[in-house]
Amino acid sequence: MAEFIRARSPEQKEQRLDEIKGAVRRQFAVRPYHEITLTTIAEELGWSRANLYKYVTTKEEIFLLLTADECDAYFEALLAALPEDAELAPAEAADAWADVAAAHQEYFRLGDLLTTIVETNVTVERLMDFKRGYYAHVDEMRERLPQVTGVAPGRVEPLLMAVYYHATGLVSSCWSNPLIAEALRRLEIERAETDFRAEMRDFIGMCLGHYAR
Repeated sequence: MAEFIRARSPEQKEQRLDEIKGAVRRQFAVRPYHEITLTTIAEELGWSRANLYKYVTTKEEIFLLLTADECDAYFEALLAALPEDAELAPAEAADAWADVAAAHQEYFRLGDLLTTIVETNVTVERLMDFKRGYYAHVDEMRERLPQVTGVAPGRVEPLLMAVYYHATGLVSSCWSNPLIAEALRRLEIERAETDFRAEMRDFIGMCLGHYAR
């Protein structure tokens, strides 16, 4: 086991958290959520579980931090794709938004776990940090979307949530689950491939038309 050196400064603590998140990202890319444990995370890092507990107390805390990172990246990309000096037709805005959604599918894949699992097993302080960041992005979009798409400010949050939950459900159907694949194979059922970007473009376009009324 590699020698563990405890962080002594905020910068070093942030570095340790980045190492933890990196290990979880790698594991989540190749295995289902329930197979990832604090033990598997510590083993990949070459740490003991006791050392891991110096930074997090549950794996849900790590997944919440990952979701926060993905949330930040998604909204930053969305703001860049829908610049404030643009006035886009619904089809144009939907196309740009679908590009962002397709490039940030990990955000929605994590969203499949967020409300039912992750947010139920973290401290209220961790959850407050996450919600604070999310609603800061909502406020940014409440200013940007009316300028770009004509959606009224009061309808921006429902629009964001509609797109988010549709993408979260859709990305799950796109993710390769070997157990589901084997069940369908035995049933001799061929599941059609899902084009995530195309489906999101059509759905976002429909939502923009609805919420701009």
